[in-house]
Amino acid sequence: MSDGRTRAEGEPDQQSGGVRSVRRAFDILTLLTEDRPVITLREITEATGLAKTTALRLVQTLEESGLLGAHPSGYTAGPALWRWAYLARGQWEVPQETRKVMRALADRLGETVNLFVARGVHRICVAHEESPHPLRHVVDVGDEQPLWAGASSKILLRDASEAFLRRVAATSPQGEEQAGRLRTWAAEAAARGYAVSSSEFDEGLTAVAVPVTGRTGRVVASLSVSGPSHRFPYEAVERFAGELAQGARLISDQGFSHPLSSEI
Repeated sequence: MSDGRTRAEGEPDQQSGGVRSVRRAFDILTLLTEDRPVITLREITEATGLAKTTALRLVQTLEESGLLGAHPSGYTAGPALWRWAYLARGQWEVPQETRKVMRALADRLGETVNLFVARGVHRICVAHEESPHPLRHVVDVGDEQPLWAGASSKILLRDASEAFLRRVAATSPQGEEQAGRLRTWAAEAAARGYAVSSSEFDEGLTAVAVPVTGRTGRVVASLSVSGPSHRFPYEAVERFAGELAQGARLISDQGFSHPLSSEI
């Protein structure tokens, strides 16, 4: 009996330890970026706070799984990540027709153009075309941002229920009192046809966003342009909104949908 109780009592700890190891492994993998494609064991221990022996054990496991690969300078992405990335790209990459519309907008407006979809209480960038300016706003594909601020959030929350607005508000620094502001912002954006934000999420950044709608008329994505606030005077905002609206109509007419988007 005592052995049975010991095993049963130990199971939660084992499960907790397993989850903790998975999180630590994920933390290591997230250190890899375009700017840092190779990481050293020292960088891993400094960034995660793990003991060297623990970090080395996790790295070896990730190597055996093909998620990390050995490199003369440290560790880099393994072939398993490439395989998964290839799979994700095939499923999640937006149509070329949509990319062409976005590239044309970025060239014409001179600012970065992004396409966001809502997923849970976040918005995810599923496509972007960068500004030709050296000083520009960059959002990487796959980046998650909260729905409690930003021009794109105001667009994506247009059809949100009261309960969902409260959920989003609860994740904001202001707490549930933010729900009223979100409701007002979404209503104003719906009435005007576009939304604007300035330094709401990133200091010195202004964004203009418009809705991309599905076949039922519901908002399925937000098409936005963003850049340094000094390049967004009132006249530019009006012009950007008009150009974006035309682009969004083209994308909507193409029947845009994305597997990452979720109902809100």
